[in-house]
Amino acid sequence: MPVSALRTLTCHLSPPFCPLPPLLIPAPDRPGGDSALHDGAAAGVDLTGGYYDAGDNVKFGFPMAFTATLMSWGLIDFGRSFGHHEAEARKAVRWATDYLMKATATPGTVYVQVGDAGRDHSCWERPEDMDTPRTVYKVDRDHPGSDVAAETAAALAAGSIVFREADPAYSQRLLDRAIEVFDFADKYRGAYSSSLRAAVCPCYCDYSGYQDELLWGAAWLHKASRRRQYRDYIKRNEVALGASEAINEFGWDNKHAGINVLISKEVLMGKDSFFRSFRENADNFICSLLPGISGHPQIQYSPGGLLFKVGNSNMQHVTSLSFLLLAYSNYLSHANARVPCGGGASPVQLRRVAKRQVDYILGDNPLRMSYMVGYGPRFPHRIHHRASSLPSVSAHPERIGCKAGAAWATSPAPNPNLLVGAVVGGPSNSTDAFPDARAVFQQSEPTTYINAPLLGLLAYFSAHPDPAQHGDD
Repeated sequence: MPVSALRTLTCHLSPPFCPLPPLLIPAPDRPGGDSALHDGAAAGVDLTGGYYDAGDNVKFGFPMAFTATLMSWGLIDFGRSFGHHEAEARKAVRWATDYLMKATATPGTVYVQVGDAGRDHSCWERPEDMDTPRTVYKVDRDHPGSDVAAETAAALAAGSIVFREADPAYSQRLLDRAIEVFDFADKYRGAYSSSLRAAVCPCYCDYSGYQDELLWGAAWLHKASRRRQYRDYIKRNEVALGASEAINEFGWDNKHAGINVLISKEVLMGKDSFFRSFRENADNFICSLLPGISGHPQIQYSPGGLLFKVGNSNMQHVTSLSFLLLAYSNYLSHANARVPCGGGASPVQLRRVAKRQVDYILGDNPLRMSYMVGYGPRFPHRIHHRASSLPSVSAHPERIGCKAGAAWATSPAPNPNLLVGAVVGGPSNSTDAFPDARAVFQQSEPTTYINAPLLGLLAYFSAHPDPAQHGDD
């Protein structure tokens, strides 16, 4: 499983307190057991590669594409901070974009999932042993999926920027495909959770509608291609596709806040006042995240200082929203601007809030618990993850069947394999509590889309540990 191996960049700060962990980069080419080597074969396509989304063995295209987009955004905005690990970060992106290129190789079709989620979730088995159906699901003209297709286009477009200098030919192929896939998403409109409801729900239903992904895809295509058609598309569809619906939300499902922050860079850099309303939306969104700002709907914080949203896997909100805070602070700093709330919030204030969230994840919290596996003296040992919780193939060469894995799933023993660098869902209530129990998947399961935005955050704060000092990214 590609995301199960990670490389590290040593923290050079002095003990006893190192405020940031190693910089974690997924290493798909690290030695390990292969799995899913025939994905797509039954449908006559090659769908090998890519990332499993979390602790299961299904490849869900919607969160995978978002993961790729956010890893790319981190490299685009904070690439210098990755240092000599920038090439490794590009490898992590390419593991996803290579897969997405395969998934979009047939014109008018996007393959969006491999694996029967219901059957997979009824088993607890290693990726190397899995024998559940590797059913292939797709969207096409008769079964539209504008949300997953437009997010895929965004991932390819963002990836094209990442590889523009390192591999120009690959970059151009990514951009050309992104344009094709976006055209398909826009022409054949509909939510993929309507077309494929039994397959993708409840795991990754599109609850916010497909409109935000269309704007998101267009925003990334505008950034990657600089074509006027996407600029005009964004402005023409700003109201119809709901650009202002950005209160306290950004993640694999809802892209509104990300759209406004991404497009606001154009305004703040003085390149396009045409998008001024997007900056106003972004300002309002950022103000809702800053503690103690009156006059704006406010997001909740736990007593220990963790940004908190009701629901499962809270860390996905923490890392994604913190990334937007950091990205926007970067744009504001370059423009010598402030957010017009609370007497004028400075870029430094935004960076402090973002860094506080990163520090909480790494152990600066009431439990002194690092929510990153393998980092610090105390971290989760019973994460909800099959490959981590079951003995490795080298330690237990015999096959472990679908139901036989239940003995390990329900065991109170720590996982035998450390999924180093994975960040779990974390506290899911306002008391900063965490059970470290495999069964409580809402809190103990890691996901790629928790880690993806964290890469840029860790890179930046590793290079610039003092929020008051702005870097040159």
